Amino acid sequence: MASKTSIPEPVLRRFPRYIHCLHHLRSRDVDTVSTSMLAEQLGVATAVAKKDMQYLNVEGKNRVGYDIVQLIHAIEELLGWNNPDEAVLAGAGNLGCAIMGYDRLQNYGVHIVSAFDTDPGKTGTNICGVEVLDISHMTSLIKRLHIRIGIITAPAKHAQAIAEAMVDGGIMAIWNFAPVALKLPPHIIVQDTQLYASLSVLSQKLKERLDAST
Repeated sequence: MASKTSIPEPVLRRFPRYIHCLHHLRSRDVDTVSTSMLAEQLGVATAVAKKDMQYLNVEGKNRVGYDIVQLIHAIEELLGWNNPDEAVLAGAGNLGCAIMGYDRLQNYGVHIVSAFDTDPGKTGTNICGVEVLDISHMTSLIKRLHIRIGIITAPAKHAQAIAEAMVDGGIMAIWNFAPVALKLPPHIIVQDTQLYASLSVLSQKLKERLDAST
């Protein structure tokens, strides 16, 4: 099985979609699945699905396909979802609260152990089982608990300083929701999730569809 670092990002992005598809099939009491069926569900070529499966430590059977339970476990193991990583979140606003309240996040390999904010009205509170602390305590807590993942849902003007404080504590990977490009050492993994960018693509595609229909 290939290491996660050697797997192309488009492939990694497809694996969660495979998981969703496989759970749906299991809910219909389906026990096995072929690569052609997976390809059809995801809207990709069968050759693509076959190549994706080669990254997994699981073998299919001729004319039968893959055991769905084994395939789910193999994908979860590859993605690290079977052993959730602890994370901290900075920015307990609406978006931060929504992420903390997403009870399936731990199923996807991330367990938020603490949140941080500068608002005295939020610090000391508990949101969806996550304690909110003053952000001045963030770096020391990250060091003490050996946290490796940081989530930034704070305003853009604070994101760089927060990211640097996370890195000072030992954070190695940052999930950044702030609409700003972080400037960090090259060994730090940064995954930007900019909601406005996705919305602009959605709006443009809708405009094209409407223009084509007139």
